[in-house]
Amino acid sequence: MVVLADTSPLRYLILIDCHHVLPELFGTIHLPTAVRDELTHSAAPPLVRAWGLALPAWVTVHPDPLPAAAEPGLGRGEAAAVALALVLRADLVLLDDRAARQAAGRRGLVIAGTLAVLAMAGDAGYLDLDDALARLQRTNFRAAPALLQRLRAAPRRRT
Repeated sequence: MVVLADTSPLRYLILIDCHHVLPELFGTIHLPTAVRDELTHSAAPPLVRAWGLALPAWVTVHPDPLPAAAEPGLGRGEAAAVALALVLRADLVLLDDRAARQAAGRRGLVIAGTLAVLAMAGDAGYLDLDDALARLQRTNFRAAPALLQRLRAAPRRRT
């Protein structure tokens, strides 16, 4: 399975100490250089920056592909993530930003965000979903309270 990640899902999973679920769920995670650069930027939270500077073996960084066409509203990392997902024929792209998700969807890419990753990991028994969501809510992550409640109330599947 080829899984590509944008900055936001990685950032939040690192901040809530749940990034360990990524190799459990997906094996290798692919990043464009632009995403690695955002993770290691001086404005990134220190925990995220430290992680980005010492990437685990299950992360593969690729040169940024040239986007076929500029996508209005996307940052450098998001545009590179969508473009690289197309080049790699990714099975899944981890994106949170609405404009990036729409751009990826228009190109036929399958998308999952931070909440979907946490739900998958909870279903697989890799983490306590209620605890992970509580930690996520202590960050600046934004999600509708009704969505979080639905995630908490959903029956958990064990795979």
